[in-house]
Amino acid sequence: MARLDSTDTRLLDLLQRDARLTAQDLGERLNLSASQAGRRRQRLEEAGLIRGYAARLDPARLGLRVQAFVQVEMASHAPARVRDFARLIEAQAEIISAWTLTGEADYLLRVFCADLAGLNRLLHDVLLPHDAVARVRSQIVMDQLKTDAPLPT
Repeated sequence: MARLDSTDTRLLDLLQRDARLTAQDLGERLNLSASQAGRRRQRLEEAGLIRGYAARLDPARLGLRVQAFVQVEMASHAPARVRDFARLIEAQAEIISAWTLTGEADYLLRVFCADLAGLNRLLHDVLLPHDAVARVRSQIVMDQLKTDAPLPT
């Protein structure tokens, strides 16, 4: 775990809310010079606390109107089949994140599809035919009450 002072945590919070802030912008908000703010950001990047920068896109405006969470139970946990399933997940653009879990389901997948037919194809033509998959359960998101928020710092 990295040692962070209050300025580091404020810098991380600012960047999580707007990654486009320049060193000048950060310096003004943190009462630092632009070069000091830039060096701090670079140090946090090199330490791996900042893994990258990305734009948040609007799924509906991209035609992705169905968001779902899919629980996958495996029939086999043989290492080769698990690796093959991981490659399958990685290859599907509709699956934007995946977690391994404890409990009944082995995996939780977050997916975005254009429509219900697209979700149905993903479930029935891609996931269920895989040798290691025993069962899938999907929950379609009706509304998102809280967007992906910044991590607490």
